[in-house]
Amino acid sequence: MECGRCGSPLDRPGDYCLVCHTGNCDAVVLDVATDRATLTMLDDESVLGETTITTRPEEEGRSRVVERRNFAGLIADEIQRKRPETVFAAGDREIIRAVRAETHYEFYRVAGEDPVATVLERRGERALEVVETAPKEKLGGRHTTLIGGRTGRRAISTVAEHPHVKKIVPGPIDAGGTGSQSGLRAKVTRADGNGNVRLLLRDGSSVQENRIVTTAMDRETGERVRDDLNEELDAADLQ
Repeated sequence: MECGRCGSPLDRPGDYCLVCHTGNCDAVVLDVATDRATLTMLDDESVLGETTITTRPEEEGRSRVVERRNFAGLIADEIQRKRPETVFAAGDREIIRAVRAETHYEFYRVAGEDPVATVLERRGERALEVVETAPKEKLGGRHTTLIGGRTGRRAISTVAEHPHVKKIVPGPIDAGGTGSQSGLRAKVTRADGNGNVRLLLRDGSSVQENRIVTTAMDRETGERVRDDLNEELDAADLQ
């Protein structure tokens, strides 16, 4: 493959051109299995090619930790070669979380047996607005108290950092629930018809439902934001 701007040869499909400093793909679809990961490079709605990275899975112990870390590192390095705007990921959640931690690109999970086809279907749709407001400025409403102390604030911050979250409106605290010893847990509930969701915080017998205003335009796109948020909360060990 050659660079679309200067014509310089590229080692792999979708590589960033180091000659004219130009990106050649705007998205990477990452499909991760236990022993291999397939990266498909996209430019708009065109498939530029794919790269496969393999590993030999270890069963347990220190060897497994090292193998998983190295596998995630190889995937992250390959994504860095492309410098895409967005990464869409499907498959092994453990590896996806590790790759996400090593990269600085927008990361979204996709579902379905064919993640590339799913992403291509979405690409023809109107893109969701990206919110530039600082996360701490997204919090508003009459109620300012959050349950869970520092952990509750971390859950709110995790949600506020999402680029498609416009505003978080904390709700009243209900202290009449059933007690739990598991500490604070956070979960984003199903989207409404306008694409907005709710963040449910539960800490012991206290429950707080917080309204999340998103840039989604309907229930379907709101569900995608919901999936992203729950993935973020899970990665932060808040679920």
